[in-house]
Amino acid sequence: MGVKARPRPTKADVARLANVSAATVTYVLNDVQGQTISATTRAAVHAAAEQLGYRPNLAARNLARGGSGVMLYVVPRISLGDLLIDVGSRLTAALARHGVVLSLQFETEDGRNVVDAIADLNPIAVTTVFPLGGAALDAVTAAGIPQIHLGSAQLHAMGALHLTIGEMRVAHLVERGHRQLAFAFSDVEPVRPLGEYWLEGLRVAATERGLPEIVTGSVRSDGADAADVVRGWVADGVTAVCAESDETAMVVLHGIRQAGLSCPADLAVIGVDARPLGAVSAPPLTSVGFDAETIVDVSVAAMMTELGYPSVREPSSADVAHLILREST
Repeated sequence: MGVKARPRPTKADVARLANVSAATVTYVLNDVQGQTISATTRAAVHAAAEQLGYRPNLAARNLARGGSGVMLYVVPRISLGDLLIDVGSRLTAALARHGVVLSLQFETEDGRNVVDAIADLNPIAVTTVFPLGGAALDAVTAAGIPQIHLGSAQLHAMGALHLTIGEMRVAHLVERGHRQLAFAFSDVEPVRPLGEYWLEGLRVAATERGLPEIVTGSVRSDGADAADVVRGWVADGVTAVCAESDETAMVVLHGIRQAGLSCPADLAVIGVDARPLGAVSAPPLTSVGFDAETIVDVSVAAMMTELGYPSVREPSSADVAHLILREST
């Protein structure tokens, strides 16, 4: 049997031992200018780091490799519009200024490419849109490498995006008089984690308002079963559907038409991610759009801080999402 490796000490471990914040640990160990930190606090941080054997990820990896270091950027198999390209482009430039190379990895079903990249490249961190799973997650965890994704602790400035979007959608539908809601999943399995993420936010918002349990269902991407699914929802008293994406919302709209029903009179529909085609769907689709620039700025700032390069000013995520009101609700 193999011997389980001792977990590598983290910045949080140093912060707890020194009785300071994780940000203070970052500022002290990376000698960030412009921070007013007492000599006593600096000494406590250095002592805690030495006692635990902790070194900032970037510095330790660079010293060991004699080079600049590598960060993995895992692109999911699902379509998320231009957001992934924006993040990748900006992150590449930001990391390059500090001598870090971004390695693009396209997600595979078995996660083998990520496993191999961790073994071969010894990355300082892995960043993804949504949490890794399976063999890829096991490899990241075993290596003690930070994984940064939407919802992770490092992106605290982003807030809980699923809660923000859930509140926005439920509040809008309740204002329109709806109480029994349904959630539409796609039948595409790799997208399922995204759907579960949005559904959790909706459930929190619905529970806070005392609404009935949200009904869930899946529709095939080709729309073959959409009419039957829609009829079932209407028979159960559902009056509004939140879809996991605009694409899935358009399949639901197709099902409404095929079932001989009307939107929003018989069933209202609201999407998320504001695809351009939503403006010309039948009827035009109400959705939630994202400010890609804000998401990128907050994400990149968090990633750079995790790697030991905190920014002087943390960007705001106040306007990360907005409701696009059209005729489907």
